[in-house]
Amino acid sequence: MRYTASLLAFAALAGCDAMAPQPGDAPAVTPSAVPAPSTSRDPGEVLIGWAKAVSLRDWAAARAYWGDKGAASGLSEAEFAKQWVVIKNPDVSLGTGQQEGAAGSSFYTAPVIIADGQRRIAGYVTLRRVNDVDGATPEQLRWHIESSTLAP
Repeated sequence: MRYTASLLAFAALAGCDAMAPQPGDAPAVTPSAVPAPSTSRDPGEVLIGWAKAVSLRDWAAARAYWGDKGAASGLSEAEFAKQWVVIKNPDVSLGTGQQEGAAGSSFYTAPVIIADGQRRIAGYVTLRRVNDVDGATPEQLRWHIESSTLAP
């Protein structure tokens, strides 16, 4: 299992549009360890961590990248695993994301393709974090998945 990543640092800040990932955009990387949800201030790094979890088929870790320690996925850990277990040999490609700010929060949206043999699942993943606001919890301050259009 492997994943590829094509992340240009905050292309939106440079005024570039998000573009779909292309095969071969970045070298293949073989994940060596199950990642834990990242506390990185770089949303691209967080998305790469999620891609590693998916490529390892570690559905508990992939769910934990959602807000509220996975609860924001709307699925229990068992339900999440049941939905995603149909993916047998995932190869995750991440496209260039865009970062935007809104009232008190920042968002980062990137196109994602999960290739699984002949099957391709394409969509978007949006990460969110609360800006540095007094009283914000560590969970609110970390980049986490807010929404996704991926449907396994």
